[in-house]
Amino acid sequence: MSHFPAFEVVPAVDMEGGEVVQLVQGERGTATRYGDPVEAAQRWVDEGAQTLHLVDLDGAFDGERANAAAVDAILDAVDVPVQLGGGIRTAADAIDLLDRGVDRVILGTAAVETPEIVAEISEAHPDSVMVSLDAKDGEVVVSGWTEGTGLDPAEAAGRYEELGAGAILFTDVDVEGQLEGVNRGSVERVTEAVDIPVVASGGVASLDDVRTLREAGAAAVVVGTALYEGTFTLAEAQSV
Repeated sequence: MSHFPAFEVVPAVDMEGGEVVQLVQGERGTATRYGDPVEAAQRWVDEGAQTLHLVDLDGAFDGERANAAAVDAILDAVDVPVQLGGGIRTAADAIDLLDRGVDRVILGTAAVETPEIVAEISEAHPDSVMVSLDAKDGEVVVSGWTEGTGLDPAEAAGRYEELGAGAILFTDVDVEGQLEGVNRGSVERVTEAVDIPVVASGGVASLDDVRTLREAGAAAVVVGTALYEGTFTLAEAQSV
């Protein structure tokens, strides 16, 4: 199955304490709440989403998957591919989720700390690992964006592609959640470095941003706040 055969706009369903939230620059305590995750997921599918992007924020911060019940309910409720990140730390965790119906697991900190698990999961479920690279000031950061690694995002993307990653999720932390627009150059460097799909995330505030990321070579764009705030509709974003 080829992921993202055509450019896609992928709504984000970020969950904290069983509710949909959007954070500013990934900071806890900055959440705007948007209600029930299953309702949000169904809404976006009804509006034409072909993929959903789920994030267990409690898992991302605490390293334990705290919104598993909501994730299971979404898997039961929708019939589009679902990619899930947040608190997936081991190959066993990832394989369990993939066996349960998640289409792609998003690995961040775990992939940076133990790159070999990317290969281990990919053996069981080819093309199912999306490695999340968060960049701040041009370097990859981990652990909820608090620690720098010294890694260059484009080089890191190439390394994970060699390990079997099926896609890269690239987030420019400098613009995350602020509705201030996107950084085309940083995305372009990553898309040019690999042949696997690069999904861009963070800072999408306008239809122009969606267009910019598409032109930068992104296979898909994850959009959160702008959709929840009604800045533009999913249909409008899909037709840029």
